[in-house]
Amino acid sequence: MWLGFLAYLGVLATAPRLGRRIVWGTIVFFVAGFALAPVLLSHDVYSYVDYARLGVQHGLDPYVHPPLAAPEDPAYAEVTWTEATSAYGPLFTLATYPLAWLPVDAAVAVLKTVAALSVLGLALVVSRLAARRGVDPLRAAAFVALNPLVLVHVVGGAHNDGLTMLLAMLAVAAIVNGRELSAGAALVAAIATKVSATFLAPFALLGSKRRPQLLLGAFGGAIVIAIAAYLAFGWDWLNGFGLAGENQDRTSHMSIPITTARLTGLDPDAVRLAAAILFAATVTYLLARTWRGGDWIQAAAWTALALLLATAWLLPWYLIWLLPLAALSRDRPLQLLTLALTAYQLGARIPL
Repeated sequence: MWLGFLAYLGVLATAPRLGRRIVWGTIVFFVAGFALAPVLLSHDVYSYVDYARLGVQHGLDPYVHPPLAAPEDPAYAEVTWTEATSAYGPLFTLATYPLAWLPVDAAVAVLKTVAALSVLGLALVVSRLAARRGVDPLRAAAFVALNPLVLVHVVGGAHNDGLTMLLAMLAVAAIVNGRELSAGAALVAAIATKVSATFLAPFALLGSKRRPQLLLGAFGGAIVIAIAAYLAFGWDWLNGFGLAGENQDRTSHMSIPITTARLTGLDPDAVRLAAAILFAATVTYLLARTWRGGDWIQAAAWTALALLLATAWLLPWYLIWLLPLAALSRDRPLQLLTLALTAYQLGARIPL
């Protein structure tokens, strides 16, 4: 991981001189390599498959029944969170349902392919936006796609955070190009994939020049997704959003508040509360600055960093929430902090 991180820094430093062919060739080579590798570290991808099989093969609602409800299922043996119902958005859950008809290994291979294509798509979207924002497009693409945490955990672990942020960044691109209807729909799709994308919504609204169209697109997308989710799960799909928030009742070993409490001897709950207050104050300031005409993409990037620093449940693949926005931020201190957070999480292991 450390050797990969040093190589990553080398590519970032020399990307403009390396040229388009070498940088993009390197991105495709490593993303494809980690897509072809076995599942690395986290087994969350088996939970994705198991939830789909619960619904299709066993007739059980994954927002009500955990994997433990069908221990005989072939996916169950690889599931880590056997007593947890789905915390993912209904759009993602419905999209995985066709995988229930495939053998487990084939379903996992499809999800790894989706993760790899999502990262490549993110790199492409970011590089296109970078050119419009006066940022070197090759460095921006490498900043996202060659980050070792992305390669190992997002692609190698097939996490749906890559797909979530691809949809979110398509919304960003649509706003930049004046297509607010599409932006609203894409942003809702991102949130309906994983609720973590919600942090982007207020900044997208403030940064949009045609807010009514953005809201109309979001409303239309939300209605379509809600109807499909209701037909499939009743209102139980709303439980997934609640469960995602309940992660703050847990702590991961490498979360910044918990690490601070461990090193200082302070009460962990007090540190977590202080982190939450600082996060709220930071977001309030950033929203106010955006309202006054500040760069909304930069403000969203700082919000993503603040969220990662404040959360009690920090996982290494969450870095992809920040990377594409930081790549476009035109903010060197923010990018250096992003690299520091990458280095901090290089040693993260599963279980956490």
